[in-house]
Amino acid sequence: MFKDEDFLILKPLIEKSIVMKEGIHPEYKDVVFLDTTSEVKFISRSTIKTSDTITMEDGKTYPLVKIEVSSASHPFYTGKNVFLDTAGRVEKFNKRYKK
Repeated sequence: MFKDEDFLILKPLIEKSIVMKEGIHPEYKDVVFLDTTSEVKFISRSTIKTSDTITMEDGKTYPLVKIEVSSASHPFYTGKNVFLDTAGRVEKFNKRYKK
């Protein structure tokens, strides 16, 4: 194991590696993700920037990110074979490539 004199040699290296540079890292904060398909909300941590906010049951206001698919609505996780048409993309595809 390390002796006291070993720690004195390693101390400057350890201190230098722990300190992060100021102003180059994005803000990592709690964010609410709302699955618009299933209306399920969950809190996670993210660096994403959004102008929408929501007040949760705990009384705190969080940034809000709306997503179309999460594990709460994805057929692989739910076991349901649900057809999701996101903003008319299927119709747009069919119109473009219809023969």
